[in-house]
Amino acid sequence: MTKSNRFGIRSLMQVLALSGMVAWVAAPVARAESPAGKAGNEMERKGNAEEKAADAEKAKGKKMQKKGEAMEKAGDKNDNKAQEEAGKKMKKQGKATQKSASAHHDEAEKMEKAGADVEKAGAKDEKDAAKAKADANKK
Repeated sequence: MTKSNRFGIRSLMQVLALSGMVAWVAAPVARAESPAGKAGNEMERKGNAEEKAADAEKAKGKKMQKKGEAMEKAGDKNDNKAQEEAGKKMKKQGKATQKSASAHHDEAEKMEKAGADVEKAGAKDEKDAAKAKADANKK
């Protein structure tokens, strides 16, 4: 190989490496989320997490209610008033826990929906801004 040919190959390799690095760095910047999109995703994630927590709380309440019913039946069967009352109390507590968990679940769903709405609004604003910029450049 001649010296000029090696220099040409080396230059080509350097250009390819440099363009690869630029693409590597520029790609995430091009896909960067808007602040509204980021906030919307965060709200959705938080809503999902709270929904899962509410579902777990609901299951706990249902289990407590079932255990209370069993205690109440056992107390009735054995003529043990204290056990029967404790069972009634636990059953009532379980029902209350389930009710509060349902309310918590509904609030989490609202938060998730609000996050999606914020994300959509942010995307619409970005689209409108890009259109306005394109229109300004045409003039």
